Amino acid sequence: MRSSKWGMGFAAMFAAALVLSAAAPAYAENTQQDKMTSCNAEAKAKGLSGADRKTFMKGCLSKEGAAPEKKLNSQQEKMKTCNADATAKG
Repeated sequence: MRSSKWGMGFAAMFAAALVLSAAAPAYAENTQQDKMTSCNAEAKAKGLSGADRKTFMKGCLSKEGAAPEKKLNSQQEKMKTCNADATAKG
C-alpha cells in the first residue's frame, strides 16, 4: 500500500508541473499581445502612418523589458488625443 501512495504523489507532482509549464507560454503570448496593443495605441496617438509608423512599430516591438509608459490622468489623456487630432488635421 505504501508504494501506491508514492506513485500517486509522483503522479500528482507530474500533473502539477505539466499544468504550470503549459501556463508559461500563455503568459508570454499575453505579454506580446499587450506590447502590440500598447505600441499600436502609441503610434495612433502620435498620428504616424506609412513608413514612419512601420519604423516606429519595429522599434517599439523590439524593446525588451522596457518600462511601461507612465499612466496619464484623464486631462493628460484628453490633451494627448486632441494634440494627435490637431496634428492629423494639419
